[in-house]
Amino acid sequence: MSASPELGVPRSAAGPDLLRSVFRRQAAGVAVVTAARGGRPAGFTATSLTSVAAESPLVSFGIGTGSSSRPVVAEAGFVGVRIRAERQRELAATFARGGAGRFAPPTRWTAGPEGVPLLKGVLGWLVCRVAARVPAGDHRVVLAEAVAGEVAEADRPLLWHQGCFNALRD
Repeated sequence: MSASPELGVPRSAAGPDLLRSVFRRQAAGVAVVTAARGGRPAGFTATSLTSVAAESPLVSFGIGTGSSSRPVVAEAGFVGVRIRAERQRELAATFARGGAGRFAPPTRWTAGPEGVPLLKGVLGWLVCRVAARVPAGDHRVVLAEAVAGEVAEADRPLLWHQGCFNALRD
């Protein structure tokens, strides 16, 4: 390991620990991605949501191959994207935990366009047609085209930074 002349900190070989350490320093917006199969809803918290293109409106997100939501997302033709507000830490945490029960009360949701589960009380939402699923290590990157949506509430976004949920400061 050698020291970085710019920062005076030890350099590390590239790997999972370095990648996690570097990206903990980048704040990311928090979204919940949802899908349904056979009427069964599935969803997970994503900090990897990215706007890819405006023409045609494409987004991307990553989902771990071990995620309990992956089997539904892997077969869904449509997914939903919900942007979380800073007051929704508990809901984001619920969808970040593994296992079932994410759609049980107190989670408020309805079936939306294309049967995609819509969560109540979000900053904005999109329903997207899945365009591609790309293998990427222990994840799949999903590219999806927005087909419906709404800017729902005026509020501040929930952020993920340094391994925990955060809010913007004035």
